[in-house]
Amino acid sequence: MLRIVPARPATPTLYDVAREAGVSLATASRALNGSARRVREDSRVKVLAAAERLGYSTNAPAQAFARGGSTSIFLVVSDITDPFFAAIAAGAMRRAGSDGRLVLMGVTERDPARELDMVRTARRQRPAAIVLAGSRRHPDRTRAALLGELDAFEAGGGRVVAIGQDSLPYARVSFDHAGSGRDLAAAVAGLGYRRPLVLAGPAELQIARERVRGLADGFETAGIPLSGDRVVSGGFGRDDGEATMRDLLRAGVEADLVVAVNDVMAIGALAALREAGVGVPDRMGVAGFDDIAPSRDAAPALTTVRLPLEEAGSTRSSSPSATRSTRGCGSARRC
Repeated sequence: MLRIVPARPATPTLYDVAREAGVSLATASRALNGSARRVREDSRVKVLAAAERLGYSTNAPAQAFARGGSTSIFLVVSDITDPFFAAIAAGAMRRAGSDGRLVLMGVTERDPARELDMVRTARRQRPAAIVLAGSRRHPDRTRAALLGELDAFEAGGGRVVAIGQDSLPYARVSFDHAGSGRDLAAAVAGLGYRRPLVLAGPAELQIARERVRGLADGFETAGIPLSGDRVVSGGFGRDDGEATMRDLLRAGVEADLVVAVNDVMAIGALAALREAGVGVPDRMGVAGFDDIAPSRDAAPALTTVRLPLEEAGSTRSSSPSATRSTRGCGSARRC
């Protein structure tokens, strides 16, 4: 059998050092390049010893390029037509413009395989940073491959930032979705609502799961158990919210409040209620999450949880916690 063995480069590479030391490429990079992310002492010793045995020396010009020489940032979002991601992109572009950088963008359409392809495309562009905005899915079959790509990018000196993706082990901007759900449930319960319905979005989407969990906890605390038949899974868009609400009305489901896990679904639900002649808020209240710009023009006013989306897109900090607050609640049952 013919076995083809690639020729070994005359000059050892970081890949050679990682293989020699028996560690990941990212660990080798951090041990040699002084990353802010700490490396275990035994791993650091093995990497330094391997580098000495192989005669490896760091490539200072390449490091300088990767650590800030690039003038671009690659932003990966799920859906640019969704105001949630549009607001994040606006914040990123505003900050990048003030820093003299260019934002490149890839859209995944909430497809993990497309996200992986976008990251691979981003690496070929050699940006200063890759920013991932969106939500993980469960199960996440591309996770291992995605982490491999991102670790390799960081090993080369780039930076990875995750917005709203706390399960990824990189610098991140976080939203407390479960806490926001608890706050919203407490607010609407305090206004007198006792028979809520929840438009939960896709069951496999992490952001939706966390918000539903927070809502359930908040309603439970208020003495309003949220049974499974009061939580309806479906799509995540405006038309999905309208269609789901229309189906619920036709089924004759009794409720005095509908809470959607994002504002675009809530706006769709409002349209279905208006079409059916259901008075809002007299007969049914409507609430959502995100405080996107279109929600401020909804009639009647939409109760929503405000997330600082543009701030999240523009922040320089590695791990700020986003604030949360409810907006739009007036007097009892005016929500």
